[in-house]
Amino acid sequence: MMNALQPTDWTDLELLDLMLEKDGKAWKEFHRRFDRLIYRCIHKITSRFRSVLCDDDVREIYAQFLINITVRDMKKLRAYDPTRASKLSSWIGLLVTNTAWDHLRKISRQPHVTDLDDAVGVRSYDAGPDDELLRKQRWNLVQETLKGFSARDQRFVQLYFVDGMTPEQIANNMEISVKTVYSKKHKIRCRLEKELRAAA
Repeated sequence: MMNALQPTDWTDLELLDLMLEKDGKAWKEFHRRFDRLIYRCIHKITSRFRSVLCDDDVREIYAQFLINITVRDMKKLRAYDPTRASKLSSWIGLLVTNTAWDHLRKISRQPHVTDLDDAVGVRSYDAGPDDELLRKQRWNLVQETLKGFSARDQRFVQLYFVDGMTPEQIANNMEISVKTVYSKKHKIRCRLEKELRAAA
């Protein structure tokens, strides 16, 4: 039986099947097996924009990627089709790359950032109607993960991750300082990343 094997002995398809069943060991094995690839894909994109990006952006892209693959009953993971002769690692790399470009496009729409103008025209490889709706629907789709957050933190996630507001707009909306926005963003992102890593 598959579960009798050590996680390191699972094939990628066996690993994916268990992840879709929300098996905690499978998710830990996923991070062990693919985190290096994920970060390599992120750095491949972000390294081209070092003048306007920092380590926080890398961590934010990583956290957003985890959100993307767990929402909507893990629809993006379920979309993987091994009959197309592509490895699971290639599919993961594609999803990460798209997440990184989406992050860059979001930054390019913020005021006073001109170095990323060339990122605006880059098309996501798997862009489609689902991707267009994802940002608007994310609040409802990640509600299960966010249910333990305070109402104020949930509101922050809505404004920042879903509505895509700038730090200045969020500060004005929530009547807090811009400095507090950046601090809260970091704390919430770290908490999201930790809880999604432990998804079971």
